Amino acid sequence: MLYKFKSKAAGDLIMLEPNGRQVLEIVGKTPQPKGILLPADMSAAIAALEAAVVQEEADRRAATDRARAEGAPAPVFEAVSLRQRAAPMIDMLRRCAKAEAEIVWGV
Repeated sequence: MLYKFKSKAAGDLIMLEPNGRQVLEIVGKTPQPKGILLPADMSAAIAALEAAVVQEEADRRAATDRARAEGAPAPVFEAVSLRQRAAPMIDMLRRCAKAEAEIVWGV
């Protein structure tokens, strides 16, 4: 399944199901086949995504430091970080918030 996020203020954004589900959970939405994100909720969604990116990066650094301290092999992370996956959504949220346009998916 794909998540296709649409808005009149930005181009369509397509995410694979696991990534779209993760982003929706981070912004406080229940991952469903259809939904809407209103302009009033976008500032909080941006803040939540940015906080999650910072947390993931801190967790990665901590895991790497812990492995180094224990003399263990460095941990292997996903090739694409949350920062890279969330960047297009954060951009879309900013554009839509500025234009006061909602974001819908699955419609």
